[in-house]
Amino acid sequence: MDDVGLRIRPLDPSDRAPLLALIRETGVFNEEEIAIALELIDIVLGQPAQRDYVIRVCEEHGNVTGYYCIGPTPATVGTFDLYWIAVDPALHGRGIGSQLMRHAEEYVRGARGRLIILETSSRPLYEPTRRFYASNGYTQLARIAGYYRPDDDLVMFGKYVSQ
Repeated sequence: MDDVGLRIRPLDPSDRAPLLALIRETGVFNEEEIAIALELIDIVLGQPAQRDYVIRVCEEHGNVTGYYCIGPTPATVGTFDLYWIAVDPALHGRGIGSQLMRHAEEYVRGARGRLIILETSSRPLYEPTRRFYASNGYTQLARIAGYYRPDDDLVMFGKYVSQ
């Protein structure tokens, strides 16, 4: 990593509680979404042989600062879904999210992937998230009206990381 003291590494069982706290502290995810994020963390921790989800954790001086969860999209060639990316809100603006995104892109390239797809909400609360994706080179590919709820569209972004 570029910043001294920051490192991105595989998920460890001791990360579960700090990641749960971080996910809650973002103030963005509802209880159902938090449960899904925790379920994926538990799958990665409890089933080390599975290949559907990969989680990498960013830490600074031993403290968890963020993470991402990515995995290959079934029935595709080289397409990956970025399921979660989150950074401690107290550390927003330091570039940790962008470093996590670059790391995820490198992971996908190393796995012979070519395309990363991610989905988010159209709610105003997610405007900073959508700006973050765009600032990291992701293009809005689709929008499905009323997908999550009648007033909450699905906004899909993507980026080709190799051809």
